Amino acid sequence: MNALSAGDLLSAEAAVALLLALAAALAMARTLWRQHRAEPAARSRGWRVAALVLAQPLLAGLLYAALLPPRLPGQAGSLVVATAGAADAALGAAAGDARVRLPEAPRSQVGERVPDLASALRRYPHSRRVRVVGAGLVARDRDAVRGHALDFAAPPLPRGIVGVWTPARIGEGEAFTVYGRAQGLDGGAVELLDPAGQRIDRVVPDADGGFAVDAVARVAGRAGFVLRALDPRQRPVERVTLPLSVEAEPPTRVLLLAGAPGPELKYLRRWASDAGIKLHTQLAVGAGLQLGDAPLRIDAATLAGFDALILDERAWDALAPAQRGALAIALRDGLGVLLRVTGPLSPGLRAQLRGFGLEPGAGGDSAPLRWPAERYDEAGLRARLGPGSADAPHSREQAPAALPVLTRRSLALDAPALQPLGRDADGRAFAAWRAAGQGRIALWGLGDSFRLVLAGREDAHAQLWSRALSALARPRGDARARIDGSLRVGERVRLCGVGAQAQVAAPDGSRIALLPDPAAGSQACAGFWPTQAGWHALAQGGRSQDFHVRALDDAPGLRASELREATLALALALRSPPAAAGDAVAVPTDGERGSPWPWFAAWLALCAALWWFERSRLGRASGSAPSDSR
Repeated sequence: MNALSAGDLLSAEAAVALLLALAAALAMARTLWRQHRAEPAARSRGWRVAALVLAQPLLAGLLYAALLPPRLPGQAGSLVVATAGAADAALGAAAGDARVRLPEAPRSQVGERVPDLASALRRYPHSRRVRVVGAGLVARDRDAVRGHALDFAAPPLPRGIVGVWTPARIGEGEAFTVYGRAQGLDGGAVELLDPAGQRIDRVVPDADGGFAVDAVARVAGRAGFVLRALDPRQRPVERVTLPLSVEAEPPTRVLLLAGAPGPELKYLRRWASDAGIKLHTQLAVGAGLQLGDAPLRIDAATLAGFDALILDERAWDALAPAQRGALAIALRDGLGVLLRVTGPLSPGLRAQLRGFGLEPGAGGDSAPLRWPAERYDEAGLRARLGPGSADAPHSREQAPAALPVLTRRSLALDAPALQPLGRDADGRAFAAWRAAGQGRIALWGLGDSFRLVLAGREDAHAQLWSRALSALARPRGDARARIDGSLRVGERVRLCGVGAQAQVAAPDGSRIALLPDPAAGSQACAGFWPTQAGWHALAQGGRSQDFHVRALDDAPGLRASELREATLALALALRSPPAAAGDAVAVPTDGERGSPWPWFAAWLALCAALWWFERSRLGRASGSAPSDSR
């Protein structure tokens, strides 16, 4: 049977009302007509006629109420739900609305206290809509509201930092960027402090409040960075901790080939040693002689054992055709290749580069390279440079040196298909890469980056080469579990990629076994509800993965933004599309109808009383029979 539409139901109710009204009108007309036809001496008194006439619409009304009882008061309308931060002025309820307050709502709020939204919906099952007032619904209540229309007027966010996004994985020695959003700073700034409390970056948020700060993960382990928001007068507004887990990974394996030794390679090798990179060097010096490590045979098997290859144009030209073929195969299998252009490119090399989608030009000319204006102030540079070494300490009284002017080869590296690895002050790329199969190939136009080290700017030299290798090195499989959720005490954390014996170690040392959800299938997901704030560790298969859980009241701006965005997304998802023409839709109701029996009993009692009154002699003329007139 098809469901009645709203228009059909209204038509049926109107038809019943019309029929009852017509019957009452006919009964009234019949009473008046019979009174009119009676002889003057036999006519009833006026009050009797009036009682008989007025009883007809009353009977019709009682019968209508018995057939279609009125809806119960207090069960139509919306369910008004007070959440954290709900204001009394926003809780205005219309007639028939029910008001409840969740455990997060202020105790002073008006409304019935309920343990969760599911309990409130069971208590008021006839509420058609749910109107959320305050910060928004926590994860506990978001599934319960599904199937109901949800109204949510998002409140303004508090002043401070309301959004932070950190990389999913940070390796030891890698540079990383933290993105965020601030609210209400109006000309203020956001600073990034390292675990020692030194300011390493400072930015002014844009017009929308967005900002990005970067840092370097120097050592593996748990690191406690801090974001600090400042107002226009440089007064602290908020501090938000950034607990980051820096992972120690197997060293990147790099093969370095060069047609001749030089200072550029000397300082590149020194940086690789300091960064923990496993570097194998082969430097040609002529007459078939080589310096560096033991010579390796350049073939597919050898290149498969490296993550990246760095070579100059002379080393490329010296490769045999079979070696260039093995290089092309290794590149398409994931090897990262960086070609250092230190002189003009031969026609043969340019033709081979065109096979990889590169058209750099001859590269015969060179030009000075000026760096863009540094975004770090003196304090930030000092923190990034650190104390230096025992042989070359950095004086805290001496200002950090400016970046020197370098030399670059004139290459065409601004094509749309290329991704820049760095740009100069004029916005022109001096190094760029593009994908080639599963690997990446890059052209490097700098020939004297070692001058950065000589000028006392080891940080810039390290950052330059670190970003290049991070972009090009062979990707490695990620065996880590995926951890989703707000990572707060009492909130559900979803861990995917866990085994049957996986456990979570809490800050107090206790261990909680995880039970994978059979419905998750190959994703192997499990749920975890943290009860303590601090560092937790997921242990499985001899591997430990750290993650941090915030207290429920930590970083209130982030918490308010989480609730706001999650509730807005839920309200959008529950917004039902309009029904197409002719589709059967559910009948909208304002609440459950009451019992018909009281109305039927009243109608029956009035019918009995009217039947007795019509046959009685009350109000009749003397001598008239009961059946003569009414």
